[in-house]
Amino acid sequence: MVDPHFIMLWEESIPNREVKDAEGRCTQLKIVAGSYGDIKAPSPPPDSWATSLETNVSIWTIKMEAEATWTLPAAKTGVSRTLYFYVGSDLSIGQERIPANHMVALKADIALPLRAGSTSAELLLLEGRPIQEPVAHYGPFVMNTRQELQQAFADYQQTQFGGWTWANNAPVHARQEERFAKHVDGRLEKPV
Repeated sequence: MVDPHFIMLWEESIPNREVKDAEGRCTQLKIVAGSYGDIKAPSPPPDSWATSLETNVSIWTIKMEAEATWTLPAAKTGVSRTLYFYVGSDLSIGQERIPANHMVALKADIALPLRAGSTSAELLLLEGRPIQEPVAHYGPFVMNTRQELQQAFADYQQTQFGGWTWANNAPVHARQEERFAKHVDGRLEKPV
């Protein structure tokens, strides 16, 4: 129940690192949230769970060349860690073979060797300390209690969360030559 906050995460602002294995095969990491070694992601929204370093929130995309190897570093004890394997033929985590299009819950506090199969692999890593709050949800609304859900419904029906200031309900603006984000106050933001 905090004021909404919008930040645009332009591809150019998301730090990345390429790591080569002993055979010269490349693994590319994009650090959307959290950190990897000396690489730190852009700052999260001010009221986000991710603003506290103790929550250990990380969102990484991982692209591995065919048969590339890379070791996912250990995280802190108590962190929930999930790896989504969404592109590729197969993946090995240690001695376990993971078929394509699978999600794997991982023990966070141990380093895990990854090996792409015969094709390149793309993965999404999500991790963080659990919030330990009750969850009530209905459609796109997520709150802590049923009463909060009902209040969210009423707020939306009354104001559409502050109103929609644009001419139509399309999720994007008309296509232009340059990429941009248009804020509610009319300010235009472009990638650096």
